[in-house]
Amino acid sequence: MRFTRRRLLSTGAGLAALSLAPARVWAELALGDAKVTTVSDGSLMLPGDFIFQHMPEAELATVLQEAGVARDRLEPECNVTLYQGGGNTVLFDVGSGPDFMPTAGSVVDSLDAIGVAPDDITHVVFTHAHPDHIWGLLDDFDDPVFANATYMIGRDEWDYWWDPDTVNTIGDARAAFAVGAKRRLEAIEDQIERFDDGQEILPGIAAVASYGHTPGHMSFEIRNGSNAALIAGDAIGNHHVAFRKPDWPSGSDQDAALAAQTRARLFDRLTADDMSLIGFHLPNGGIGRAEQASDGYRFTQDI
Repeated sequence: MRFTRRRLLSTGAGLAALSLAPARVWAELALGDAKVTTVSDGSLMLPGDFIFQHMPEAELATVLQEAGVARDRLEPECNVTLYQGGGNTVLFDVGSGPDFMPTAGSVVDSLDAIGVAPDDITHVVFTHAHPDHIWGLLDDFDDPVFANATYMIGRDEWDYWWDPDTVNTIGDARAAFAVGAKRRLEAIEDQIERFDDGQEILPGIAAVASYGHTPGHMSFEIRNGSNAALIAGDAIGNHHVAFRKPDWPSGSDQDAALAAQTRARLFDRLTADDMSLIGFHLPNGGIGRAEQASDGYRFTQDI
């Protein structure tokens, strides 16, 4: 399984337009007669402490230097996965929409650039309900952007965000996450299907519990014959410390200890089964592989 292409798109014309419009990166992966494409929803702008606050500074500095990543500021990509196969056009997560960060929310434009309209989407499958994954669900009139889609979410993830106590227990920094998730889930309450770990939610697509980043976070194994890929969502959330030091607690995870155990399990699965990896916040479109290294793992890509 190799990437069939990797492109950098920019909207507008001329240098002036380039300076104003975010670049849209996408990558493609062939899985038998099916195709997986990642399209950009833009990027986030985060303080380094959002992830690094509780990590050992001396070792952290070495990891970040080798990865070329700054300690004080992070700008991770947001890669939304599109699966086309078996008559289905499936979108995994929907991006941020206009209300989370000014640097994100471009998934509809990115889909348009590859000839896919919102009405073409047959299924929307959520890895989890953090803002950069679900806030793009509704348009300016609070109607679903992907009007023809069947919506799907893990049962434990649904239960967590649907619980009225979540907003009071999630912590002040994430209280808006809970309010925003609940509002969007309410909008599709009668249109959403819930599933469990290990369930084949669509032909060739199986749910893989990857709890920790959120209480019900789901990854997905896509398999077509002997070819397979893992859509990891935020369970493997970056290409530096998550790979090199998967046991380190990350401030981005709601249950850091459980998330570290999940990363270890997913890395074992990826390397043992020689699977491709698709990560929401991994670079250059987010498609690559996890390879064992002398110290943890490394993220590799074909260019």
